[in-house]
Amino acid sequence: VQLQASGGGLVQAGGSLRLSCAASGSIFRFDVMGWYHQAPGMQRALVATITSGGTTNYADSVKGRFTISRDNAKNTVDLQMNNLKPEDTAVYYCHVRTVFARDYWGKGTLVTVSS
Repeated sequence: VQLQASGGGLVQAGGSLRLSCAASGSIFRFDVMGWYHQAPGMQRALVATITSGGTTNYADSVKGRFTISRDNAKNTVDLQMNNLKPEDTAVYYCHVRTVFARDYWGKGTLVTVSS
């Protein structure tokens, strides 16, 4: 399974970015798709996930600001990030879990929010 993420970059506080991730290489359905982030010196942490049925889960720190969505037909997952804060600065990783509970990670895309 290959995960190709895009959309990171530099933005000022209060701005917006949209991350996209396309998954390929599996004939099986992806159960959960999502995004995690890792700030310098910190452990990787959940940002948001979405199941194939559309159930979403968000970290408390991003609720009301970030929106996750997916296209099951295209095996893509997007993260719309609004009202970005400097503490959102991190490397963002796309993640998928197959119906057989195997996890795959993308290479990461850097999001930098300047104050």
